[in-house]
Amino acid sequence: MRDQGIGSWAARRARMSPDRVAVVHGDRETTYRDLWERATRVAHVLTALGVGKGDRVAYLGPNEPRFLETMFGTGMLGAIFVPLNTRLAVPELDHILTDSGVSVLVRATGHALTADVPHVLDPAAYSERVTAAAATPVDEVVAPDDVAMIMYTSGTSGRPKGAALSHANIHWNTVNVLIDVDIAHDEVTLVNAPMFHVAALNQTVLPTFLKGGTVVLDTFDPVRTLETIARRRVTYLFGVPAMFQAIANTPQWTDADLSPVRTLICGGAPVPASVITTYQERGLVFLQGYGLTESSPSALFLRAAESTRKVGSAGTPCFFTDVRVLDADGADVPAGVPGEVVLHGPNVMTGYWGKPAETAAVLSPDGWLRTGDVAVSDEEGFLYIRDRVKDVIISGGENIYPAEVEDALHRHPSVRDCAVIGVPDERWGEVGRAIVVARDEVAPAELLGFLDGRIARYKIPKSVVFAAELPRTASGKLLKSALRATYGEPPPRS
Repeated sequence: MRDQGIGSWAARRARMSPDRVAVVHGDRETTYRDLWERATRVAHVLTALGVGKGDRVAYLGPNEPRFLETMFGTGMLGAIFVPLNTRLAVPELDHILTDSGVSVLVRATGHALTADVPHVLDPAAYSERVTAAAATPVDEVVAPDDVAMIMYTSGTSGRPKGAALSHANIHWNTVNVLIDVDIAHDEVTLVNAPMFHVAALNQTVLPTFLKGGTVVLDTFDPVRTLETIARRRVTYLFGVPAMFQAIANTPQWTDADLSPVRTLICGGAPVPASVITTYQERGLVFLQGYGLTESSPSALFLRAAESTRKVGSAGTPCFFTDVRVLDADGADVPAGVPGEVVLHGPNVMTGYWGKPAETAAVLSPDGWLRTGDVAVSDEEGFLYIRDRVKDVIISGGENIYPAEVEDALHRHPSVRDCAVIGVPDERWGEVGRAIVVARDEVAPAELLGFLDGRIARYKIPKSVVFAAELPRTASGKLLKSALRATYGEPPPRS
């Protein structure tokens, strides 16, 4: 076998544990042998459509076996897999398809696109072609530094850019995960965050496959999550903070059987301390990390031994990733001083697909990645992510990090969800405004008074507005640009 990329993982697992269940989707169970065979047939289908090394193959649809079959089959050919965000609008998807130059699109029913893609396989065509294709092994030279997938950023500022991740990037990210999380051969991993999310795929699915565990595929529903944990005896799951909050808010939470769960990991956005303690109070090991699409995504991880002592921290660097916190001049900042997080390691992307200028703006010639995120470290080297550099509120010369204020607001029992943005102010230049999704009726004065004594007074927002829900990306990140557009007018004069 000359394939050194992720396309070979299905074959390597099939020769080690062919009869072990690899994937569960609904009532359907797929063994590693079956998955390898299906992925191989997909590779032959793609070859017949003219796909070769370096060509791009996209998948648009929910979490289901076809996603993994297409990914592994694409990888076997040395082609490049492009998972698409199902929540994007048609113009956004068309941009990604055009930007990446996709030649084959595998899609679920109901996604109408206008981009000119040479070959589109709807479910019926996919099934017919794959069933009829050969299952003979594919022999293609795939090198570790070849691009394996293009994962598009969430586009919270401007159009999404495609992070080109090599086979080596994904390999080393998986090693980082396996060092930090004790994933076992008998792991049952629930994957109900969308697999086009880099953490759902690279932090849960692929490490579980490498160990020979079972992946349970689903779409997210908080009540069904609890039911699936009990019925499938789920041991490991990933979620973004909004998902874990929704689960804990269900009436079933108090009496749910969580006994099978060994590990929970959370990422994708700053995690309110109240969410962490809610799970720890149930006796669960709630771990969190920090990363981004451009780092495949592992960067920092808060390990089990420190999960209680360092609640709220994103942890320390992963084994094969180096992290620094720098000031505006590029110098390392001391403990307690905020600075920008920069990363280096074999898991850092090769660059943005087709965008050398954008790549050069964030990736130095020696491989250090500027994240655009602000963090502060403590004396022991544990990092606390404060916010995006662009989201920092500068009020009267003082820096206010919205995530810190949001975390304090989340502790009020009437707050279901919240966000803080900066709005113009004649005196201070900019002041904070809280947008709150309330559990029950609560006065703005009560919420602001609750913050007094918990955070410095200059950090307390000057106004509160209420909303039915907050706009988020599929990965759980707050869409601050949408919030500013809706709620960013200056506060009324008193």
